[in-house]
Amino acid sequence: MNTVRSEKDSMGAIDVPADKLWGAQTQRSLEHFRISTEKMPTSLIHALALTKRAAAKVNEDLGLLSEEKASAIRQAADEVLAGQHDDEFPLAIWQTGSGTQSNMNMNASSAG
Repeated sequence: MNTVRSEKDSMGAIDVPADKLWGAQTQRSLEHFRISTEKMPTSLIHALALTKRAAAKVNEDLGLLSEEKASAIRQAADEVLAGQHDDEFPLAIWQTGSGTQSNMNMNASSAG
């Protein structure tokens, strides 16, 4: 059984632990920004999941997102909110001002 899988992004391929839901950008952040052991607070991760859930509902209501995709996003957000994936958010609280790493971590881990 493989312990890693190869993920690709705009910077190329990178190995990601096979048992993790996150993608290339989260892995790069873990490898290149080892600046703190302070993790993003779970309450903030859950708030981001709630925002993603609400955005999926609104975009579905506006006809901008299919029911199938919106439902999948809501289900994933509900799993995050229930604490089922707390260990999928390993990034340090100290990151770029825009929080892009955490946003991409949420997107990849929710898409699982």
